[in-house]
Amino acid sequence: MSTQRFAGKVMVVTGAAQGIGRAVALRAAAEGGKVLFVDRAEFVSEVAAEASGTETAGFVADLETYEGAASAMAFAVSKFGGIDILINGVGGAIRMRPFAEFEPEQIDAEIRRSLMPTLYACHAVLPHLLTRGGGTIVNVSSNATRGIRRVPYSAAKGGVNAITQSLAMEYAEHNIRVVATAPGGTDAPPRRVPRNTAGDSEREKVWMSDAVKQVTESTFFKRYGSIDEQVAPILFLASDEASYITGTVLPVAGGDTG
Repeated sequence: MSTQRFAGKVMVVTGAAQGIGRAVALRAAAEGGKVLFVDRAEFVSEVAAEASGTETAGFVADLETYEGAASAMAFAVSKFGGIDILINGVGGAIRMRPFAEFEPEQIDAEIRRSLMPTLYACHAVLPHLLTRGGGTIVNVSSNATRGIRRVPYSAAKGGVNAITQSLAMEYAEHNIRVVATAPGGTDAPPRRVPRNTAGDSEREKVWMSDAVKQVTESTFFKRYGSIDEQVAPILFLASDEASYITGTVLPVAGGDTG
């Protein structure tokens, strides 16, 4: 495998301040990419500065708004001259609870967090990919389209899968590939920004435990995946090594297809 798969490529990675997104962006930079690290966390520029690549930058944007997505793409073009690859890493369940226990505003929040950033970013990047004559979008979905205690999140990720397949069909004639991975449970370093800033109640901690047990038992390996086990397939799909793959949602969940 080439260690410079992304030499000469401009990549935008969203959700790049922590978790899978951070690891994807750092490795892409190490493999020669010009990488824009995008996140609403102010410390995203600190993360970009950790990269071993020479051409990286951080950009603060709220991708739950269209304006945030559009501004990130515009900055990438002004900084690096264009965009070749978009990795949509923003998302993540905010709360774990039985569906009947979700309040309406909590349902809305889950959809805003895990569907709208991908939808907005895909729309905002398309003019730039068309100008480039093609490109690649990799969406980070989830195998949680089948799972307990997170129905709104499951619905959002089902939407990400639909975006992936429909957009791939619509834009293949323009040499644009659209693919996704569907990670399962993943061991990651502690988050600097918690998924639920309000904190979990004692009942929510029990419901979270239920979800963790289900996720673990649903895999053939009976364990969570590592960050590296998620990053590798994302970057494979982003690379030219996957040039004949589009419209695919690849489960990366130890045999649990979601």
